[in-house]
Amino acid sequence: MNGKLLVASATLIALPAIAGAQSLQGQGVYIGLEGGASWMLNSTISDSVLGNIATSYPNLGFAAGAVVGYDFVGPRVELEAVFRSNTTTVRDANPGDGIDFSTQGTVNQWGVMANAYYDFNAGGTLVPYLGAGVGAAFLNGFAGGATSNATAFAYQGIVGVGYNVNEAIRINLDARYYGTTSPSMVDASDGSSVSFTNNNIAVMLGLQFKFGRAETAPPPPPVNGVVPPSFMVFFDWDRSNLSAQALNTIRQAAGQYKTKGSARVTATGHTDKSGPEAYNMALSLRRANTVKDALVREGVPPTAIAVIGRGETQPLVQTADGVREPQNRRVEIVIQ
Repeated sequence: MNGKLLVASATLIALPAIAGAQSLQGQGVYIGLEGGASWMLNSTISDSVLGNIATSYPNLGFAAGAVVGYDFVGPRVELEAVFRSNTTTVRDANPGDGIDFSTQGTVNQWGVMANAYYDFNAGGTLVPYLGAGVGAAFLNGFAGGATSNATAFAYQGIVGVGYNVNEAIRINLDARYYGTTSPSMVDASDGSSVSFTNNNIAVMLGLQFKFGRAETAPPPPPVNGVVPPSFMVFFDWDRSNLSAQALNTIRQAAGQYKTKGSARVTATGHTDKSGPEAYNMALSLRRANTVKDALVREGVPPTAIAVIGRGETQPLVQTADGVREPQNRRVEIVIQ
């Protein structure tokens, strides 16, 4: 399939997309708390004049923080603040030089990060993901009675798996590498400075809550064989935004809902076969959630709308794998 090689390495860890499954992952804002264990790797402490003067041997520490983000169903972006703390033993890097020493210390650091993620099998129960982030680190160190401070550029890479308890609650477990440029620590007592390497590995458990996404049950089947009213919204290739024609169709669908007074609405997303199956499942859910949001803006209660993703499994026009077919890039709105 054209384009599958682009994410082949990542989809090896992804669970198969479940065609027709009710989405457990809607588009929207989320907040979360996270915490876990932090391993700060051994580092060399250098003086600008004397060179390497000491080696730091950190102990196992902890990390805890909070996030606020936006889920596009597949891609996610978030702002994260994490506090890390590790005690350490600092020893003379040049034994036998006549000034041998060993002292205990602590390194505390706040990392304020902008992260981007991609969820595989988005909308499913188990959601493997990859992520990366950049930001700023604010460090504070204590050793041998001295207190030092520094600010540095920070970066991280993340691999993990999420568990969608329901559409509003998600649990994440991930491993991450976090590092900074070598901070120059300034002693608050005498103004002297040293620098050291700062590399960390952490295992984090997180709990996230998403706003504005009430769970909805699938709509009932047609009554007495009557086919319910339906509307079709089409999309450009690899897009989930709405055209003027699509918005007009959604207004008609909302009007039909209002004439019924009380009804159930199903928004079922589809894609063509020009991308990887896992990606297409996430894209179909993004399209369906985009239509749901537009229906809500037109006055349809969110609790009346069920969102379903079919991916590339139910094309209107049968095509070979990899073909971009406009009729298959759609959301079907059914009102009953």
